[in-house]
Amino acid sequence: MTHQKSSPTFVSRQVCWFSVLAVILSLFSLPVAAEQESSAEDVKKERLRLLKLFVDELVPITPGKGKFPQSFQMGSSKGEPSEQPVHEVTLTQDFWIAKYEVPQNLYEVIMGNNPSRWKGPRNSVEMLNWDAANDFCEKLTLQLRKHQLIGQEELIRLPTEAEWEYCCRAGTSTAYSFGDTAQKSGDEGKQAKILDDFAWHTGNAAGNDPPVGALKPNPWGLYDMHGYLWEFVADPWHDNYKNAPSDGSVWNVKTKNPSHVARGGAWTDRYDRLRSAFRAKVSPATVSPALGLRCVKAKIAKVKKSEN
Repeated sequence: MTHQKSSPTFVSRQVCWFSVLAVILSLFSLPVAAEQESSAEDVKKERLRLLKLFVDELVPITPGKGKFPQSFQMGSSKGEPSEQPVHEVTLTQDFWIAKYEVPQNLYEVIMGNNPSRWKGPRNSVEMLNWDAANDFCEKLTLQLRKHQLIGQEELIRLPTEAEWEYCCRAGTSTAYSFGDTAQKSGDEGKQAKILDDFAWHTGNAAGNDPPVGALKPNPWGLYDMHGYLWEFVADPWHDNYKNAPSDGSVWNVKTKNPSHVARGGAWTDRYDRLRSAFRAKVSPATVSPALGLRCVKAKIAKVKKSEN
């Protein structure tokens, strides 16, 4: 009988302790849940802030209006064989180009990761191949449309090679957007003291880990078009400009997984590779701390593809 009387008492205490334990656990879990909810909300706010900043920093390009010429001479007769023949390109469609290379904080809130070797929230994102750069543009497009920051008929993409050179030259016909020479009298080897004001290259990059836009812009207010990172463009690689499109559209080839073009040079390069016309061939799998991207906003209907 004693055992029978004690058993209900034991069960009641067990239930009671479980109840107390549940209350204690709930008290601890409430702050954790609230913190997680707050953290998720902070991420959303930061994403929206960076999306708005990206749109605010787009520079309108209107060929044939104001300071923007309708046509320009693409390539260089004094440069590499891949930069020839020099040919006239006539742009007929307006577009917007990013003032800066894509920074790491924007890439991370869109893609959920930061592949860069040299970390910094406003440093240019690097260590990504062409497919990753293109994927970023597609996902950025969806986010901007979702928040009604661009129209449904607009998209974010890589610039065509012609658009890139047009914007890099910024109305100039010289080797660089600031003139024909990167060097002052007396500069030797890798030194290029005129270029130092505009571009990160082997002559001035050592010991620096800069954010985007730390140096002077080109005449159209675009930063780091020379140097910092090579920038992917939409076009597959061609050995030269023979039969290149004359309207600034992307130059397609009917090959699978082609190499692509990168422009502008990087902090790893000598000054002569940072010329407006210089081109680099990048294989599909290549990733590098010297490779990044800059985006363009354009109307979907205006994107024309030429096949040769």
